[in-house]
Amino acid sequence: MRVAVASDDFQNVTGHAGKASRFLVFEADDGVPPREVARLDLPGDLTIHEFRCDGPHPLFQVKAVIAGSAGAGFVRRLAEHGVQAVLTTERDPATAVARWAAGTLAAAAAQCHDHGHDHDHDHGHGREGGCSCGCG
Repeated sequence: MRVAVASDDFQNVTGHAGKASRFLVFEADDGVPPREVARLDLPGDLTIHEFRCDGPHPLFQVKAVIAGSAGAGFVRRLAEHGVQAVLTTERDPATAVARWAAGTLAAAAAQCHDHGHDHDHDHGHGREGGCSCGCG
């Protein structure tokens, strides 16, 4: 199965997954060490925070996304597409994926945070019925 890991530097698990544009993608199979199969370097309009569901999204093709932190909107949008958001304190991406696959990954606390900007604009959050981003 494919698992993406938020990684600003392609070396460490990083936080604020909704605004992350870089992800390492691993193939993770039971009993086999995970192997990196791709690197995503998304344009700004494809961060989950900015994505308006005007086409396919690469993160909706994985089983889980691992990050150091994420807001409730990120977790909800991934869940709407059958993707598990996993928050962890683990810093090494391959170790995080291996431990997630084994069910032993140390979880980080869910975080509420201020985006640092005015919410008088529409992010597509909270639409009634179906996908809150308007694509489902």
